[in-house]
Amino acid sequence: MPGKQQNYNLQSAAENGQYNPSFVYGENPKYSQQIVSINNGRLASTNCILSRKSLFVRRINEELDLCQKRKRNVDIECLGNVWRFPFTAYKNGGGAFLIPYLIVLFFIGKPMYFLELAIGQFSSFGQVKVWKMSPIFKGVGYGSAYGTFCVVSYYCVLMAITVFYFCVSFQTDLPWATCNPEWENVTCVNNTAFVAGATPGSNATEESVSRLYYRRDVLQEIPDIDSGIGLPEWRLTLCLLASWLIIFGSLVKGVKSAGKVAYFTALFPYVVLVILLIRGLTLEGAFNGIYFFIKPQWGKILDPKVWYAAVAQCFFSLSTGFGPIIMFASYNPFRHNVYRDAIIVSLMDTFTSLLAGFTIFAILGNLSHVLNTPIDKLTDGGASLAFVAYPAAISTFQFVPQLFAVLFFLMLFTLGVGSATSLTGGIITIIHDQFPNITKPSITALVCVVGFASGLIYVTPGGQFLLELVDYFGAGFVIYVMAVIEVIGIAWVYGLSNIIRDIEFMLERKIGLYWKICWGFIVPVGLSLILMYTLATIEPLKHGGNFFPSSAIICGWILSSIAVLLLPLCALHAISTRKSDTVAGKIKESWKPTSEWGPKTPELYEQWKALPPVRSYTRQFFDLFSNFSQKVRGDA
Repeated sequence: MPGKQQNYNLQSAAENGQYNPSFVYGENPKYSQQIVSINNGRLASTNCILSRKSLFVRRINEELDLCQKRKRNVDIECLGNVWRFPFTAYKNGGGAFLIPYLIVLFFIGKPMYFLELAIGQFSSFGQVKVWKMSPIFKGVGYGSAYGTFCVVSYYCVLMAITVFYFCVSFQTDLPWATCNPEWENVTCVNNTAFVAGATPGSNATEESVSRLYYRRDVLQEIPDIDSGIGLPEWRLTLCLLASWLIIFGSLVKGVKSAGKVAYFTALFPYVVLVILLIRGLTLEGAFNGIYFFIKPQWGKILDPKVWYAAVAQCFFSLSTGFGPIIMFASYNPFRHNVYRDAIIVSLMDTFTSLLAGFTIFAILGNLSHVLNTPIDKLTDGGASLAFVAYPAAISTFQFVPQLFAVLFFLMLFTLGVGSATSLTGGIITIIHDQFPNITKPSITALVCVVGFASGLIYVTPGGQFLLELVDYFGAGFVIYVMAVIEVIGIAWVYGLSNIIRDIEFMLERKIGLYWKICWGFIVPVGLSLILMYTLATIEPLKHGGNFFPSSAIICGWILSSIAVLLLPLCALHAISTRKSDTVAGKIKESWKPTSEWGPKTPELYEQWKALPPVRSYTRQFFDLFSNFSQKVRGDA
């Protein structure tokens, strides 16, 4: 029959990964009707969501287009590697940070990356709906989306600064290569900048011209924010607007065919970084910087704060804990070898971070030699490091430095667009899932407008203070907490044995002991201990050597509290919407997987349901406590 043959082809397309059938197999009874599918060579009747043929065809076309958009965003290079990793390593002692980072990447980052890929691909759900495995934890999805928006808000400001540098790179003389005699309290001698002391009569200190240009010409930075942050700088505001317009166009239009462009965007950042590394190694004092980067400092290695920074950087570089990894994986074919992807991506992520680290510390070694200043005293680190060290290296090029400047900032902007569109796409997907009647372009426009408006605070003279504040409280801390709850919810509540069973069924291979130990013990326990110790020994936050005012710290904790409060609020909602008649029954039901959890194709779902389920230790304890309470009430 023609109808049966058409349904068979559609299901075959779904199993081959040509479209995501998640919109077909669902629970909305409005469009429920019977279609025919193939199950073990026989025709079987299956409940699916269909209204009419035109709607079905239109939805498939939307899925194909959306899938193409999402796949192009799965990119190894990340702004977190090139921009964030070097300054985090510098801030935490170079080699003192490198060893904990590599250990964390192996025992926490890689296992979490594989776990998020696996649950997304297994369920074909995004970061919120994936918690149908245990609805009481769905607040993790919303909390991570909140943290993601905080990150996107300032990622786009970094893109705006990159656009500014890109534009000025076309000048005859690179502006950050020449000392500007108009700078206040700065004396220029043979293109060397001497900054007058803070007090009259104190000696002048030599300072990097690229750093002075960044702070005084680009940011027009103020020393503190006790009197406010000032008004947005108009040039950076225009660059921020251009960045968000490009992100909006990328999210709405997408790319229909990657072709040779995909190879260019994948290899281009490495070519630029290798060129900068080679140039950096030829500079005097470069190997002192590299030695600082790789030399262990055993005293700092034992500091839990360094491990906290390593974990946070691992989340940023691999994008674990943010949600888009789960969303992207949900569009994979069910049998896709996600195990191989996790290994390759984690290795390339490590390589990219190390390449950026060696490059920037070689440059810092040269600056230390030129300025006769210890490497750890060169700068206060922070977001400025990438816009000080890289341009300083480019300015030393003898042959057309403008060309290399243009290429570098084009590369940095490309990485920024990839990261920002991926993270923003996850937020848009969550909103669209909750409000399906609103079109995707409308939601995209709204998110971009809100993102641009929130980004204006960062392009003020005090904007770098706020960037540091939001990065610490709104991004790093929030994502860290959500990642801890995420792993606990999966491994300890849904159950390690259950998730192992699901992944082995999906990949048709056994999961090794390394993954089981990491998921079941090292990741949840290690993250929890580091988080608790860091909170217990937290120190006042400062930027540029200046402490934040108390009002700013209060705002930072409010920022974190909003995300954390989403966890109990969403848990209460999940409990209240369960079907049980008693409160205890609703709570018990909210911990268990719903009927929608599992593979989306009927044949695979039936095969998976035939596997013996295993109750997690947490659920066994909860059931034991519930039975004991009922027995006590019965005896009374």
